[in-house]
Amino acid sequence: MTTAVHIYGAVVAQPVNFDDLDAMGVLHNSRYANLVERATIVWWAERGVTFAGGRPTTPDAFNVVREYQITFHRPINSTGEVHVRFWLDRLGTTSAEYGFQVTSADGETVHAEGRRVNVRLDPATMRPAPWTEHGRTLAAELQRP
Repeated sequence: MTTAVHIYGAVVAQPVNFDDLDAMGVLHNSRYANLVERATIVWWAERGVTFAGGRPTTPDAFNVVREYQITFHRPINSTGEVHVRFWLDRLGTTSAEYGFQVTSADGETVHAEGRRVNVRLDPATMRPAPWTEHGRTLAAELQRP
């Protein structure tokens, strides 16, 4: 999978496989969340924020999705590569609000768009915890102007 920087944020290519399609031959609605999740994981993992051996490699890797909203525009009706474009609209003390689009590989067709909010947690208390300075520095690469 490739990662490319767009005007702001990032673009990560993701595959659509045959088993992602529903009985009508279109990408099942639940798979869009998987595409967005996998794309953001790839981007953060390339920067060392991931899991290894079942453990977070940095404190910022320990976060959960609090909100998820998506609007569907045009169905994806074939297998192949799509692009997930995402950025940060806001980075709070403990939360990060992403915007995203799922587009055709050429970027011409927006299939879906939305937002998702992640919250960093303290693994001991499972309560919100502040992002680290390192995480904030990395997140600045995704910040929408």
